[in-house]
Amino acid sequence: MNILLINHYAGSPEMGMEFRPYYFAREWVRAGHHVDIVAADYSHLRIRNPKVQKDFQKEIIDGIHYHWIHTNTYEGNGIRRAVTMFQFVWKLWKNAKRIACIWRPDIVITSSTYPLDTYAGQRIRRYCKCKLVHEIHDMWPITPIEINGMSKYHPFILMLQLAENSFCKKADYIVSLLPYAKKYLIEHGMKAKKFIAIPNGVVLDEWESKEKLPKDIDRALDKLRKRYEFILCFFGSHTKSYALSYLIDAVKYFEKREIALVFVGNGNEKKNLQERSREYENIMFFDPIPKKCIPSLMDAIDGVYVGAVDNKMFRFGICMNKLFDSMMGGKPILYAVNAPNNYIEEYKCGVSVQPESTGALVDGIKELLSKSPDERNRMGMNGKKAVKEVFNYRVLAKKFEEIFIY
Repeated sequence: MNILLINHYAGSPEMGMEFRPYYFAREWVRAGHHVDIVAADYSHLRIRNPKVQKDFQKEIIDGIHYHWIHTNTYEGNGIRRAVTMFQFVWKLWKNAKRIACIWRPDIVITSSTYPLDTYAGQRIRRYCKCKLVHEIHDMWPITPIEINGMSKYHPFILMLQLAENSFCKKADYIVSLLPYAKKYLIEHGMKAKKFIAIPNGVVLDEWESKEKLPKDIDRALDKLRKRYEFILCFFGSHTKSYALSYLIDAVKYFEKREIALVFVGNGNEKKNLQERSREYENIMFFDPIPKKCIPSLMDAIDGVYVGAVDNKMFRFGICMNKLFDSMMGGKPILYAVNAPNNYIEEYKCGVSVQPESTGALVDGIKELLSKSPDERNRMGMNGKKAVKEVFNYRVLAKKFEEIFIY
């Protein structure tokens, strides 16, 4: 089949996030499909943006046909970013007939985080009678309303709401990373049978060719292992959204030889966290490591912390890449997130506690420490098994592919 995936922010391993479009497309190419991805030439998520001379400039990456649309640059979430959304969607809408007639897609997937791209997808469908799938990453426009305090009567919000209502009614299927969004979408016009939850996952190939840790980190972890019974690790961005200060306060509760806490990564909260823990030898901070080193990091630790602040948007579910990487690492997870989809409890791969609670984290750590090495290993293997059977892009791409057929 000819698959057209529209994602304003689509990236690749070389360019950086967003990775989900690339991972799905690569699997579909391997399955024999032809995949075109349309993306903007500028995204704040990428570490490197393509150099584009004209709209729809083509680049082939791992068999995937990328087509770049020129948009302005921007910083933050202000008016300049909104302008790029309109630029991207308008150019797609304007060229819908040409796209439909030349590329002849059998499936169009609109997947740009914001819902405005549904209009371009619907127009392309009118010209080629293909199937239209809308993919939801984040809940727009309710997120900027509830989290950022925007009025539901703001012109931009009204525009997003009309677009959400439109894809709910007119898309053939709606794929959501958030498994509990179904009821909300039904209220906005979606028929229940259209809804399919497909989360993010892990690329198994990346775990089969791991790289060694940087020597300084490897030596430091080796010293910690000789001094402490249990090494707990957080890896990723050091931001307030992960409630890391509560974790530091919880670890301070324990005797010095019981547990060490390791942070790997950077972020705007890193200096504050370092200051908060500077008197504690059992709390250490390291620079970010390449993604291919994560499997080696997992080999050197005993458990992983995955947490988040208590966010009312989590009522629709949560889909954290960090969680799936942690499960694949084969180590028990200390999980502090308030969301209805709790894979830690479902797959018995760690200990789940309330978020933003030092006391709850202390209890969770105590529970992990009370387990025998065999019990902790069993937890870790449960998580790894779940990823290999459910949460990897080979399996997820096949699940998505079923939509194309039926």
